[in-house]
Amino acid sequence: MLDLKGCGTALVTPFTADGKLDESALRRFVDFQIENGIDFLVPCGTTGESATLTEAEHLRVIEITIDQARKRVPVIGGAGGNNTAHIIDLAKKVEALGVDGILSVSPYYNKPTQEGLYQHFKAVAASVKVPIVVYNVPGRTAVNILPDTVIRLSAIDNIIAVKEASGSMDQITEICVRVPDGFKVFSGDDSMTVPIMSVGGVGIISVASNEIPAEMTELAGLCLKGDYAAAQKLNKKLFPIMKINFIETSPGPVKAAVAMMGLITESYRLPIVPVQPETRAKLRAVLESLNLIPAGAAV
Repeated sequence: MLDLKGCGTALVTPFTADGKLDESALRRFVDFQIENGIDFLVPCGTTGESATLTEAEHLRVIEITIDQARKRVPVIGGAGGNNTAHIIDLAKKVEALGVDGILSVSPYYNKPTQEGLYQHFKAVAASVKVPIVVYNVPGRTAVNILPDTVIRLSAIDNIIAVKEASGSMDQITEICVRVPDGFKVFSGDDSMTVPIMSVGGVGIISVASNEIPAEMTELAGLCLKGDYAAAQKLNKKLFPIMKINFIETSPGPVKAAVAMMGLITESYRLPIVPVQPETRAKLRAVLESLNLIPAGAAV
């Protein structure tokens, strides 16, 4: 079984200036992540603008990530949405590419009941053999996967983990306390990495690691070692970039920041649009403070 832990990057998807998939930039970005020590990669999550990728593009992004990673790190491909039958079909295709696991966000807009959530994930899990990480992000989906439902899902053999972005430490702590040994809890919010790992989480599926893979991997590693004094110190340093990435709707700010760093072209798919000038100025200041771009650089 996949022993997933530490920091995984919810990869942004690079586009060319005319809006097409930028395959060469994606390959360079995968290398940038791995060379900076990332523990695993998550292409085609919501940070990767998966909702606006065609199915062919979605599969191509995952295929390129697997090919470029060359088994140096695990690749957890995104396959989530609000049409269970479609997600079953997509999950099978993602599995066939050779992923190490699948990240599946809870159905959005439908607002299923807890039983509906359970049956959805049970059906997706039954359709594939690879491990599945369930993603709970009620701020984006309008439905919260409650602890009782997570416990039920944890009994399904190939559902191995939850990415928790409910924002409720009480809920997340309850999950950590109640899940069986071996079931893993990942933070879905960069700024909650340290507190979640302190109550039993095993890592973070991160937005900030698009910009700072080495630092976010170090943060998760310190928590795994139980060195919370050092983790708190590093968290204090990194907190501004964790927060600035969400000053506007993600992934707008993080894509702008990664573009400022010269790693991708700044290009989005509607309805995501370029960040406002005041946001860009704040991003620049944070990137400069972390020496990610030179002070006063033209970006």
